[in-house]
Amino acid sequence: MTDNINERRVISVVVMNESSVLARVTALFAGRGYNIESLTVAPIPNSDMSHITIETKGNARVMEQITKQLHKLIPVYKVIEHEEMVEKEMVLIKFPIAENLSDISALCGAYNGGIVNVGKEMVIAQVADEPKRIKHFIEAAQRYNPCEIVRSGVVAIER
Repeated sequence: MTDNINERRVISVVVMNESSVLARVTALFAGRGYNIESLTVAPIPNSDMSHITIETKGNARVMEQITKQLHKLIPVYKVIEHEEMVEKEMVLIKFPIAENLSDISALCGAYNGGIVNVGKEMVIAQVADEPKRIKHFIEAAQRYNPCEIVRSGVVAIER
């Protein structure tokens, strides 16, 4: 890894699933002037813990500081900032219904997705893939004049 301040980083944090933990984690970033690009949180099945995935930008020194500060928070049990993570993201896109439904379906299929809902005036597509591929899918989907785009945050797990 280079020491580039704008390098994309993903941090995985395991915390106690209790009130105000998320606020404390995000306040740590805000208090130091670091932006959170993406944030996802979900409970870990069969436990009293939650998994937080944070996408941010920074160099190695900044990430070391963030990691040390996260470890100081009482309900934090584990912090992983690692290059070897499997990352996925999801996007839902609403398109006006048109004659090109098969083209939209084919585009979705190329990005591990498909049509998930069809109405009288719209069609909703879903794609789940790596963040870079989601970005490319959104760019490619622009030719079909999407009405609405909703993008999830990144989820990641260490290999």
